[in-house]
Amino acid sequence: MISNKQIADLIFPDITETIEDLEKRFPKRNLPTGAEVTRFAPSPTGFLHTGSLFTSLICRKIATQSNGVFYVRLEDTDTKREIQGSGEQLLEQLKIFNVVPDEGYLGNSESGIYGPYIQSKRADIYKVCIKYLLEQGNAYPCFCSSDELADIRAKQEANKILPGYYGAYAKCRYLTNEERYEKIKNGEPFVIRFKSSGNHIRKIKVHDLIRGDFEIAQNDQDIVIYKSDGLPTYHFAHAVDDHFMRTTVVIRGEEWIPSLPIHVELFSALGFEAPKYAHLPVIMKLDENGNKRKLSKRLDSEAAVSFFLEDGYPPEALIMYLMTIANSNFEEWIFQNKFEHMEDFTLSFEKFSHEGALFDLGKVNFFAREILSKLNKEEITLKAKEYAEEHNPKLLDLISRDENYFKEIMNIEREKENPRKDYEKFGNLVNLIGFFYKDIYEDLVSQNGFVFNEKFDKSTIKEVLHIMKDKLSTDNIDEQTWFANMKEIGTGLGFASNGKEFKANPDAYKGTIGDIAEMLRISFTTKKNSPNLYYIMKVLGKQETDNRLDKVISSL
Repeated sequence: MISNKQIADLIFPDITETIEDLEKRFPKRNLPTGAEVTRFAPSPTGFLHTGSLFTSLICRKIATQSNGVFYVRLEDTDTKREIQGSGEQLLEQLKIFNVVPDEGYLGNSESGIYGPYIQSKRADIYKVCIKYLLEQGNAYPCFCSSDELADIRAKQEANKILPGYYGAYAKCRYLTNEERYEKIKNGEPFVIRFKSSGNHIRKIKVHDLIRGDFEIAQNDQDIVIYKSDGLPTYHFAHAVDDHFMRTTVVIRGEEWIPSLPIHVELFSALGFEAPKYAHLPVIMKLDENGNKRKLSKRLDSEAAVSFFLEDGYPPEALIMYLMTIANSNFEEWIFQNKFEHMEDFTLSFEKFSHEGALFDLGKVNFFAREILSKLNKEEITLKAKEYAEEHNPKLLDLISRDENYFKEIMNIEREKENPRKDYEKFGNLVNLIGFFYKDIYEDLVSQNGFVFNEKFDKSTIKEVLHIMKDKLSTDNIDEQTWFANMKEIGTGLGFASNGKEFKANPDAYKGTIGDIAEMLRISFTTKKNSPNLYYIMKVLGKQETDNRLDKVISSL
């Protein structure tokens, strides 16, 4: 009679190491009480998803604030979906958001004694554990072809039975060891399945650090744990890796909750203590019908972290926004701390929402404006240049023409107690400040012309611009004096000094000083909305403002 050990030895003749040997090879970590070991375990199958950044931020934060360890493990066992170089790119992008692992897979290298941290390099470790399950009778080789599996599923669906490979439908679990031995000897292809002892009619109690205690149906599927290509499946590999890398908390999206019974059963069958679990709320979007759906790689540009990097958002803005999703008290805290030192915030699993948050780009923009407004002209110019060198040749051209001139533009109303918050990203900077440059101004004039308020005829606009050109200047005066001068000139031309005055007696005035300011703004920028008019004139200089006014006057 052939034993389970004989089957295991037949499949893995070269594996002599045991689980006990692995326990010695990867000892428990010597960490302070309460220290958590967390991991981010991406697959090299594409870009860094915003949801993955969210998860990695939480993992990094929980490890840091508990004096623990955060590591990165590359889960590359799905060779069909792997995209060359995407693992390195993920690590580079994480670094931009200050998510830097203490150990593990580092892109082009590895660091730490619990490696390898790339799953495809851990084949022998998985084989030791699978051999153990085979010996214990908790796993078996399955020889079913894809056609046989499809036939089983079709019959289940036709009879409205829960689909899958389990119970009476798990054909190969009922083979004798003699039959298995013969098939393997004959070279029949096979996978290895976990032999579940569960029943989906029964429930197990589980604890989640975010959701508390709840019940969920037991697993009864005989899942594949070892593929025909010699690599394990995700479910099995993650259980082995989290144990031997000594993960204490598995932090992941709530979409993994249905897999929890599988993972709990695997840990139990292997004789491992299961880690704690925290399932994060999924980031959502509203579809065209107003229904919530998961943020989608295919449908939503903001699902990719690269969207924010290529558009020139300060990374801190996205981090702050994601922290508001994480903990309900973060937003109040960061306001009180003037949008600084967010590393001092203590993250709490108890403060997480159970509901998926709707992604709010407007709030990202809000944080971005706050962050960029705090930079001085040197700092914002440096960041703009770094961004432009990587992503925006047109912006780089403007900066390179005259860096000091660019700094003066960026410094408009910056050196004050409440600086202006004109900018939220560097990606649209050329559109916002391009008019300061003669060639772009000329292009704007050609494209848009000068669109003034229709209530003023051309002769009135010409008169205003002529007088302002001759009498209004920013030379050697502050903004308050300049504005008083504009008011004085404007009232002399028949304009009310303020809106209240005009509203009280509209027939007595041509308009307000605000109307004059708009005429000047359109003349200098072609736009109705722009930075502070006084500083526009100051940065452009008297000669250029005169040239622009002449251009407008001649066009009327």
